[in-house]
Amino acid sequence: MDREWILRLAEKEDSFYLYNEQKILEHTGALKKAFPDIDFLYSVKTNPHPLVTKAVLSSGFGLDAASFGEVRIGEEQGLKKEEILYSSPGKTDKDLEQAIDRAVIIVDSLGEWARLEKIAKKNHQRIKMGARINPDFSMDGDQGLSGKFGIDEALFFEALKERKDSEYLEFIGIHVHSRSQELKAEVLERYYRLMFDLAVRVQEVLGSPLEFINLGGGIGIAYGKEDLPLDLEDLGARTGELLKKLRTKMPKVKVYIETGRFAVGQAGIYVTKVIDKKVSYGKTYVILNNTLNGFIRPSLAMLVTGYGGDQAKANEPLFTQKDAFGFEVLSKSKEEETVNLFGNLCTGTDVVAREITLPKMEEGDLVIMHNAGSYAAALTPMQFASLDRPKEFFLTKEGEIVMK
Repeated sequence: MDREWILRLAEKEDSFYLYNEQKILEHTGALKKAFPDIDFLYSVKTNPHPLVTKAVLSSGFGLDAASFGEVRIGEEQGLKKEEILYSSPGKTDKDLEQAIDRAVIIVDSLGEWARLEKIAKKNHQRIKMGARINPDFSMDGDQGLSGKFGIDEALFFEALKERKDSEYLEFIGIHVHSRSQELKAEVLERYYRLMFDLAVRVQEVLGSPLEFINLGGGIGIAYGKEDLPLDLEDLGARTGELLKKLRTKMPKVKVYIETGRFAVGQAGIYVTKVIDKKVSYGKTYVILNNTLNGFIRPSLAMLVTGYGGDQAKANEPLFTQKDAFGFEVLSKSKEEETVNLFGNLCTGTDVVAREITLPKMEEGDLVIMHNAGSYAAALTPMQFASLDRPKEFFLTKEGEIVMK
């Protein structure tokens, strides 16, 4: 924890994010070490802060874009077209038109596939493209799951047979994303094996080499105290063995994994100041600055578990688990007390934690929330109640603070 910088920033700010470049580079370095033959795509939707994005991309990563706006982020960071994979449902014709020369487009439906071909024909272009497949398997089983993402496998193969010789589209790759936040190497290994088998079948039907396979995300981080971190070295070794077999049939194919939250999730913290403290009918309430409207996910965890209990099922990226965000108090007191942590919004849903035992706090003390590097500021409704937005600070590897 960067205690000195936290205290200095808190002299002027009542709430803020702090991202640590050195930790980002440690995480991207760990991925590269464990998977030397894999290319990585930064899931920029997790945290589009320009300096965070720049730090991740400095490791030689490409970009997973979920909107044309994110395509532009990659372009502004200096990435080439082939280093940006644009995959999302519901792309408009305008999105497709604007992205054609800026990213590799991954179509998400048969209709989008047809519209892309129509646009390419109108522009007298031949475009390299891929498709997101909804496969006949999932992360956990051997049956496909109905959902809004991708083209069902059977429908995809029918379309590929009909459209592979298109004058205007050149099919070069596939994308599948089954689930986020997986911590078991054996589960991801099985998924990767099934993905490679699918890719081989696609190439056989296509009749020409695939240029890429995007395995999607899934590599998780340990949020709660009882979570066992993913054994990255073990998964890397398992994946390496699968790649050896794949290379016998697809020697030149590029294999991507999306970073998800792994690159930046644990490289950010959210700091908020104690604004007020009160006792109501025997219970102590600590009022913090900008919680639901500063870092929404702890409040969402309270809301979800309030309805579904402590065993409520994860629904990423909004809800992982109740104890996903540890609280650390910077206080002079050595005593502890049981408190309820609330925010300063004029709504009763602005709850961070109930009946939690923490060091005793007074006005001006600080509460630090961990695991705030991904799906944090990007998900939060900061315009609510017209309060000042928390600032985002970046601690460079040289030890300097930058706000951008």
